[in-house]
Amino acid sequence: MVPHPFGIRNRDELRTIAGQCVEDIARQLQDPGSKSRAARASDKPAPRAELVEVPGDADELNQFFIERKWGDGLPIIAPTRERVARMLKHTNRAPDEVVATIAPAYRAATVELIAINAVAAGCRPEYLPVLIAAAEAVGAREFHLQSIQATTNPVAVWLVINGPIIEKLGVNYGNNCLGQGNWANATLGRALRLILQNIGGGLPGIMDKATQGQPGKYTFCCAENEAANPWEPLHVERGFAPGASTATVVGALGTWNMNTHAKDSKDLLRVIGDTMAFPVGSDYVNGGRPWIMLSPEHAHLLKREGLSKADVKRGLWDNSKLAAKRLSAKDFGRVQESRRAELGELTPDTMLPISLKSDDISIIVAGGPGTHSVYFPVSAHTRSTTREIILPG
Repeated sequence: MVPHPFGIRNRDELRTIAGQCVEDIARQLQDPGSKSRAARASDKPAPRAELVEVPGDADELNQFFIERKWGDGLPIIAPTRERVARMLKHTNRAPDEVVATIAPAYRAATVELIAINAVAAGCRPEYLPVLIAAAEAVGAREFHLQSIQATTNPVAVWLVINGPIIEKLGVNYGNNCLGQGNWANATLGRALRLILQNIGGGLPGIMDKATQGQPGKYTFCCAENEAANPWEPLHVERGFAPGASTATVVGALGTWNMNTHAKDSKDLLRVIGDTMAFPVGSDYVNGGRPWIMLSPEHAHLLKREGLSKADVKRGLWDNSKLAAKRLSAKDFGRVQESRRAELGELTPDTMLPISLKSDDISIIVAGGPGTHSVYFPVSAHTRSTTREIILPG
């Protein structure tokens, strides 16, 4: 464990901490059993889940889960053997099959363990294939889950669903799609959080070092409004067939409402881009992968004026450039070090792009009527990842 944060420590204290870290690393490397946790997890099949006797009373059951740090602070559904068995009928994969290893604990996320957390979150049995795909996505190397699970950032994993399964499961993509009131959205997002916590070890205050966190760490899930999207949907843009269903995971730092009555494309892209450009945005430090959720009204305005999705991304990339002089002195130095190869030596007048290229900006269309779109700043070290949802034959 590395003590954190460093910002208020002096150099002597940092030197002592660094020395202790070096000693700890050296000692573990000399241990014959020091093989990485990720490698060890893949050495042999994961064991089946153990049966645990729990109280029958609902209040006592929830206290039992709280004491063992198995919940999220909301009431839990007991994952009984019968409930888990019903859920496992919705996949052809074996219960002990390892879907992914989940950082930072790098424990094996078996199909059975995913199902257990899904039951605890209140998911219906037919939701299981979505969570299997989501577990595969968060376990992908490019997603860099380690940087999400053990950071002071308020980052939460946002689950975006595409394809025919949206209608089959009733996932909300319209009015209030990021809000309350829909069973699929609420429990799918919550189940993924329990997987990150109970399998991955992202426990608040232990490995999860978020300074404040955010409400999206309870549940953060929606679908794309493909019927209202004037361009190809996200999963097709990413190379999947139109008839496929997918789960995409995003390391989102929060949601930023953008309410504008702009009536032409240049004006709309200017004000959205200007909203994205703020000097404490983590995307500017390393070149990020920000996300935009366009309302159907804004999307159709842009399409009506002949803009493709690539055109919109380029317009946002141009309009979101940030003058380096707006950064704090310390952050100016951080950006200088991290982006020198890309941008050369910075001056106060250097215009910093939010990402390395315009295509690094992701766009979906979701929501109902209204002039509201949403900006999602993204944790700079993570890359959104998409996996196909495989239904049982």
